Amino acid sequence: RLIESGQYNIVGVVTQPDAPAGRGGHLAMSPVKRLALQHGLTILQPERLRRPEAVDALRALKPDVQIVAAFGQILPRAVLDIPPLGTLNVHASLLPRWRGAAPITAAILAGDEITGVTIMHLDEGMDTGDILAQSSTPILPEDTTGSLTARLADLGAALLLETLPRWAHGEIQPQPQDDTQATVCRPVRKEDGRIAWQQPAVALARAVRAYSPWPGSFTFWNGKLLKVIAARPLVGDHITAEPGTVISTPEGPAVMTGDGLLLLLQVQLAGRRVLSGPDFVRGQRDFIGARLV
Repeated sequence: RLIESGQYNIVGVVTQPDAPAGRGGHLAMSPVKRLALQHGLTILQPERLRRPEAVDALRALKPDVQIVAAFGQILPRAVLDIPPLGTLNVHASLLPRWRGAAPITAAILAGDEITGVTIMHLDEGMDTGDILAQSSTPILPEDTTGSLTARLADLGAALLLETLPRWAHGEIQPQPQDDTQATVCRPVRKEDGRIAWQQPAVALARAVRAYSPWPGSFTFWNGKLLKVIAARPLVGDHITAEPGTVISTPEGPAVMTGDGLLLLLQVQLAGRRVLSGPDFVRGQRDFIGARLV
């Protein structure tokens, strides 16, 4: 959006180093680098921004302001203080709620009904800087981390374009965060996607949405990996069975949890295509009554 606006001279782009990707392990560039190359921008890819050579390279660009979004490293004071207008961060939550690496996932897991983006003035803490602007959006019942990320990216870009000129002209009074209201989220790990059927159905339905597209929600059936692509809790069913037991319902296959049934809307067996719950059962007759682990 900054490029499209034509209002700013982007003197450089900092992104992560190329990393191995895919089964072949070939080095792949980040989407940020790809876009920067398309526009002929100067690109920096330091392993660590704390290294003196990285700081010197940034300082040589002589930026008026630095913009950070989901960079993945805490910036040292030497980097933060380079531009006269400071370093601004676009963060995907309504700070001080959900400081940390995975705020979108955390908001869905917690059952939050609203989230948003925050433009803040970066300091050396983890998302603790003063707030310059915020914009909110509801979390829809069908939202996944993927869909919400896309919406918040658009919201954040628009808010940044509104905020930058006002910040440059001294029209914004930064607001300190209320640390007593802060919540912190940790990074998502691959193993987080494994379904623990002892949890309540409501929590598991949120997890399926929160871990989509990565790492995905999965369980095991007869030693085979089974991905749960979409699911929702069934209300009003009072069936008693061990957590993980597959139950037949009029709406399709459901799994007994620590509290209630989780209806399987879409599943995918390893190496197979995605199927609706009822279609999967038609092809796998022994699925009903099975125990997922």
